[in-house]
Amino acid sequence: MIEAGHFLAFLALGLSLAQGVLGLKGERRVAGLLAIAAFAAMGLSFLTLIYAFMRSDFSVLLVAANSHTLKPMIYKFAGTWGNHEGSMALWCLVTIGFGAVAAALMRTGRDTFEARALGIQGLLAVGSLAYLLFASSPYLRLDPAPFQGSGLNPLLQDPALALHPPMLYLGYVGYSFVFALAAAGLMEGRIDRVWAKEARVWSLAAFAPLTLGIALGSYWAYYELGWGGWWFWDPVENASLMPWLIGAALLHSVIVTEKRESFAAWTALLAVLAFLFSILGAFLVRSGILTSVHAFAVDPERGTLLLIGLLVYGGFALGLFALRAPSIAGGKPWILQSREGALMANNIVFIVATLTVLLGTLFPLIAEAFGRTISVGEPYFNLTFVPIMVLILIVMPIVQAWAWGKADLSGWTRWALIGGGVTAAFMLLGSGIFSIPLGAAFGVALGGWLVFGAIAELFRRAITPGRVFRLPRRVWGMTLAHLGLGLFVIGAVVETSGRNEATLALVPGGSGTVAGWTLTLEEVRAIEGPNWYADKAVLTARRGASSTTLMPMKRFYPAAMMPTTETAIHKTLAGDLYTALGEQREVNGEARWIFRVYFNPLVDVLFLGMTLAGLGGFLALWPGRRQVRPEATEASP
Repeated sequence: MIEAGHFLAFLALGLSLAQGVLGLKGERRVAGLLAIAAFAAMGLSFLTLIYAFMRSDFSVLLVAANSHTLKPMIYKFAGTWGNHEGSMALWCLVTIGFGAVAAALMRTGRDTFEARALGIQGLLAVGSLAYLLFASSPYLRLDPAPFQGSGLNPLLQDPALALHPPMLYLGYVGYSFVFALAAAGLMEGRIDRVWAKEARVWSLAAFAPLTLGIALGSYWAYYELGWGGWWFWDPVENASLMPWLIGAALLHSVIVTEKRESFAAWTALLAVLAFLFSILGAFLVRSGILTSVHAFAVDPERGTLLLIGLLVYGGFALGLFALRAPSIAGGKPWILQSREGALMANNIVFIVATLTVLLGTLFPLIAEAFGRTISVGEPYFNLTFVPIMVLILIVMPIVQAWAWGKADLSGWTRWALIGGGVTAAFMLLGSGIFSIPLGAAFGVALGGWLVFGAIAELFRRAITPGRVFRLPRRVWGMTLAHLGLGLFVIGAVVETSGRNEATLALVPGGSGTVAGWTLTLEEVRAIEGPNWYADKAVLTARRGASSTTLMPMKRFYPAAMMPTTETAIHKTLAGDLYTALGEQREVNGEARWIFRVYFNPLVDVLFLGMTLAGLGGFLALWPGRRQVRPEATEASP
């Protein structure tokens, strides 16, 4: 069976190569059919890998290295992509899949442009498949086959991690087709309204799942790793954040190109950069040059091949941009005091924020090259990235109401007074009820300002409250995304500044207190799961009349010879009571169990905000309906 999958992957490679050649020659119909055929071939190939994992075929090297007969079925299924080779097969499948979907749905009326976009996508698929088949093959056999496999990394045996890579790859690889559109548009010298309308759709198709993928990864790190936080500024976390920031800039820029045909060359450049930063992310995850709990591989040789791919793709696209960008029409004129000016400022801030994250991520490597060891962590990003992003968040509710061409600044005073009132109210709420520092209270006020601005803009577009639900889904998607951003800011600020944490050393019957909760250790007993052993603690937590039972565990997976921490979390409206079981240690001559206990206020609000932002992108993708006001077309997002 696996040999058939290997053959089908090679068939997909040949079909993608033909798609690339014929697409660049302008054969739209044939290139489209080849894209669909390549997707069918790679889809069947990927199914053979899934089948090998599901039936624990240890004669396949990939299965033997990443599965085990005692592993639950869902993790056998997810184990297909829970490793370097399998995840690259998924990357290839998604790359080819975007080309197939585009071949079926893209209708711009420009056959040559569409053919070239499909051709470039085919060549991108060729690069991915060549890397898979010749440097990271998942189709290798073992002879003789072992009786038992090594098992999947225990940290990856989690429902969120079963969904996280596919969502993240839909985002990463989704930007490959935006890249293809940009290259095809540059080849034609036409980055106009028609191009922008198509690019906006595919940008959303990448941005929405990337947002949800980042949210899933953050939530997994929060409850699985046992350190009580949701973002560590880990290099691999940063690798997903950078294309997200570029993608956010692209979404705002492509709006201007679609409505006014301005920012044409700039939008094409952002489309190129979004994909290049995605490739950079893959390089960081798989090369082993940076240490991360999220890393898939530590193979410098295969990482070098990814770096070569990044240089080839980047050199081609940036060279094409340098040649063709000067000849692209600039669109309608604009001034700084307009929606175009505000969105350009938005773009610049996003780019600066991305470069700040890039510098913080790569600086340890730069320092190491000069013989120094330097770590860059949360303090750096709090001092640089956060203030930069605050600039965007402050002006966002104001400028989204500005008109194209030239803004009416007569309402600026009214907006300033409203914004000042909302800010003051939330600062008082934060410093009063939540007892957080004044700076954090400002952050809460900023989140409230974003929520207010999103809702106010929705009603401004509707004119009357009764017409709100008749607004286009595109407007609702924008509102949901901005509302989610506001909720995320509120949750992140309150959780970060208001977190309570303590380390408790308890014997059965002993108690400790955290954030008003009294935790009593009832017992610690040994239990056994399908493919693990564990020490399981039973804690009773009480606060006033409320009580709950928490059962954190310390698991050990014998197949992988690896321990993991399984947290226990009690959710309340005010936040999470979070417990993690550590080792048993001798304290003052007595054996005690060590617990890390946190109370994380409003942490679910930040995850809700991230989810709403992603869902807003999907809602904006939904087939549109007739505009409520024809005369308002130019003001639409």
